[in-house]
Amino acid sequence: MSRFDFTQGFDPEAFTHMVRRVGHGGALGIHYVAHGAHWVELGLDYQEKLVGVAETGVLASGPIISLMDMATSMAIWMKLGRFRPQATLDLRVDYLRPATPGRRIVGRGECYGLTKSIAFVRGTAHDGDAEDPVAHVTGTFIGTE
Repeated sequence: MSRFDFTQGFDPEAFTHMVRRVGHGGALGIHYVAHGAHWVELGLDYQEKLVGVAETGVLASGPIISLMDMATSMAIWMKLGRFRPQATLDLRVDYLRPATPGRRIVGRGECYGLTKSIAFVRGTAHDGDAEDPVAHVTGTFIGTE
């Protein structure tokens, strides 16, 4: 396994590839979709093992929360231009509707504010139409240097 170099800026695609092999995101199957200067999009493909209630076929909330925590966290690193250790202080998730069974969830996280130690994030999760989101998130992270 190659090592991820945390000193050379932040590459969200390489980072996602690394954690797919070793981390919680990998266990869920979270993968890289796209990124910009202060945002990251990640995907979570539909899997039966992630369904909350078998009769409905709807993904459980936990994997969607994990997706959004990872996308918003990575958005901070994009805005900083580098990795830094950090922890989620607060992540509010407002579910607007159930995810459609069988569809991929795309989570877009954005970092819209930074102080010396606090980052402010927001994002949406959708299952194919960004104008009809499954959930909105807002949150704060604390980072260390």
